[in-house]
Amino acid sequence: MRAVIIRVSRASITIDGQHGGSMDKGFVVLVGVKPEDTTAEAAYLAKKCAELRVFEDENGKMNKALADIGGSMMVVSNFTLYADCSHGRRPDFFHAAKPDIAIPVYEHFLSEVKSRGIPMICGKFGADMAIDHVNDGPVTIIMDTDQMMKKGV
Repeated sequence: MRAVIIRVSRASITIDGQHGGSMDKGFVVLVGVKPEDTTAEAAYLAKKCAELRVFEDENGKMNKALADIGGSMMVVSNFTLYADCSHGRRPDFFHAAKPDIAIPVYEHFLSEVKSRGIPMICGKFGADMAIDHVNDGPVTIIMDTDQMMKKGV
């Protein structure tokens, strides 16, 4: 699984032309699933995202997590995180999981975040979505479970 974690001061989402929610300080998390991913990767990645300490403490050091600041998380499925741009000018998405595999893994990610008490706004799998956000910092972090779990992070 892959996630792009964007620290934001505020964010909102429109899903199929309808307002889907808004939030103040927290993360916008774009999540991609590949065919080999399981609920184990989802649980691991959800924990890492929820516990990521990139919010400033009283000394200006990135030392606080979402729970420490009362932040929220907007989670949006994004198959384009597995785009292969190595050939030609048009990306292919063969490395992204099909919905029958991706949806249960993505939903497990959501349930793992929710179980940690993080307020959450969710996108809708396969819908047309528009995200409006203010990147705070900017702080943008990419996580890939293939790399992280291999290293035992």
